Amino acid sequence: MRMEEAYIVKVEEGREASHDKPSAGPVYRCIYAKDSLLHLPPHLDSPWQFFRDSASKYPSKAMLGRRQKSESEVDPYKWLTYQEAYETAIRIGSAMSSRGVNPGDHCGIYGINCPEWIITMEACNSHSVTYVPLYDTLGPNAVEFIINHAQVSIAFVQENKIPSILSCLGQCSSNLKTIVSFGNVLTAQKKVAEEHGTSCFSWEEFLQLGNLDCDLPPKKKTDICTIMYTSGTTGEPKGVIIKNEAFMAEVLSIDQILHLTDKAASEDDVYFSFLPLAHVYDQIMETYCIYRGASIGFWQGDVRYLMEDVQVLKPTIFCGVPRVFDRVYAGINSKISSGGALRSALFQYAYNYKLGYLEKGLPQDKAAPFFDRLVFDKIKQGLGGRVRLLLSGAAPLPRHIEEFLRITSGATLAQGYGLTESCGGCFTALGNVFSMMGTVGVPMTTIEARLESVPEMGYDALSSEPRGEICLRGTTLFSGYHKREDLTEEVMVDGWFHTGDIGEWQPNGAMKIIDRKKNIFKLSQGEYVSVENIENKYLRCPLITSIWVYGNSFESFLVAVVVPDRKALEDWAVKHNSSTDDFKSLCENLKARKYILDELNSTGQKHQLRGFEMLKAIHLEPAPFDMERDLITPTFKLKRPQLLKYYKDCIEELYKEAKGTKV
Repeated sequence: MRMEEAYIVKVEEGREASHDKPSAGPVYRCIYAKDSLLHLPPHLDSPWQFFRDSASKYPSKAMLGRRQKSESEVDPYKWLTYQEAYETAIRIGSAMSSRGVNPGDHCGIYGINCPEWIITMEACNSHSVTYVPLYDTLGPNAVEFIINHAQVSIAFVQENKIPSILSCLGQCSSNLKTIVSFGNVLTAQKKVAEEHGTSCFSWEEFLQLGNLDCDLPPKKKTDICTIMYTSGTTGEPKGVIIKNEAFMAEVLSIDQILHLTDKAASEDDVYFSFLPLAHVYDQIMETYCIYRGASIGFWQGDVRYLMEDVQVLKPTIFCGVPRVFDRVYAGINSKISSGGALRSALFQYAYNYKLGYLEKGLPQDKAAPFFDRLVFDKIKQGLGGRVRLLLSGAAPLPRHIEEFLRITSGATLAQGYGLTESCGGCFTALGNVFSMMGTVGVPMTTIEARLESVPEMGYDALSSEPRGEICLRGTTLFSGYHKREDLTEEVMVDGWFHTGDIGEWQPNGAMKIIDRKKNIFKLSQGEYVSVENIENKYLRCPLITSIWVYGNSFESFLVAVVVPDRKALEDWAVKHNSSTDDFKSLCENLKARKYILDELNSTGQKHQLRGFEMLKAIHLEPAPFDMERDLITPTFKLKRPQLLKYYKDCIEELYKEAKGTKV
């Protein structure tokens, strides 16, 4: 591969295939780590030090803020200072100790993002207790499974989640001895807990058990910071073990890259906390903000008021996922199109003007400052008016949305890629390098990466366009799956973590995610089908919002369950004199199904899908795939085995129908 202006350096040559191993491409590092990967400085042993040092540097600085709901309205943000949060964490840690929770024990945290979540996390860090996020989006019995599997002895729980934790006490009271509410607790709830030999406290009651004058145990880099259970798209949740050294090195790597390519966070920054703290992405970002003395404002927990919270908080750093950015994009777009022809034309002119200068390599704030003020400022106000850094992760950000936000938001936008196993981000695009758009950028400064060939999918890591499974090694990798050495050995081979994602190196050294290794199957005629790749192409059809494509080795063709775009389908119905009163009935309308099927296959042809990758029959599903039915993961990835179980009868019907050529 010939590199143009490469942002990576080769540190090891590739290897040819041997009888038991596929070929692998060269090993690369980010240009900022060309001499060595970032390692944790000797004096750092625990994330607690980040918090302690910021509390001593910025004691009166606002740290954690939330909006309280009163009867009729929501108040402005109220803040705890670094000093107040620090003292509360010390007392909570001391109270945990008084309840017999020792260094190395496991503490559950169960609830939406709020100050108590962070304070509990820091209290665990202060006493070298491993915290274990609990969340019910992993499936119906996930909380009970995690408590037992990780032997959680104390759990801090959001007030309205207490009933669900009490309901599983019968199955896990041998481990769980203490429950602490983030708020209040009812006398009846205490009684239920006591019947199982478990004590239940309100937040205030538990605080009274602790004191400020307590000795903190020594800490080591190799202490387990957290065990984070990931959904995975199959099987039981897996507990990802992350040690202090990996967690802290990830935080320092973010700081290093922002410092070198944009601007590091500071005590003047405000972070908007709404992505789940139960996931590594937000935990790392909030710890980074704490390390830098920034303020963290929490959302109310209701997606309907998400943008209102942003308006009130006026954050400077906004981490999102494609779903959220898509919503922002759609909202702005509808305003532009309803603003009249003249305004629309001015917007388009300004957009193309700035795009031209970004493509020439100018940083976003210097590409078109006049139009930033005149045309794009209103869009900036939509995110509160102060955002300077937008980060996107968890799934690929569609290129048109990334381009739109880079041009109009007035902020630096960087897309990243990571897994729980890589402690969050392991690749990041560099904010002002416009040619990295549509990619996940370069390895973080703690990571080395290479591609490994996947011959059965036709991916060759040694070709002139290197493609293959992304493999990682470095200082921010996990330390195995809790109690599952078998699963650890499957993904850690010769010191390399095999991600299961298929990547393609770009000429400038950026990585593009193009496929997933596991989602591949053979049709009955022997053709291999890479189903995610196909779904991504069909998703470019504007008439649909989600699609699950299915096939197996007993059938020669593909079928799909499709969630149509409601407005698009209703517009079609109006044109064709069909009733739009009942969306479910509209989805069952044979003509509507044929219309969407034809449009999907036309999109497939446009994007060079082969004959056997075309769809023969589809089912229109009026309700979006959701976590309530266990059809998607918390990061919106399809859970294929669960989808098959849920739509089994429907799939059988589609195959019968297609063979009888009913549609």
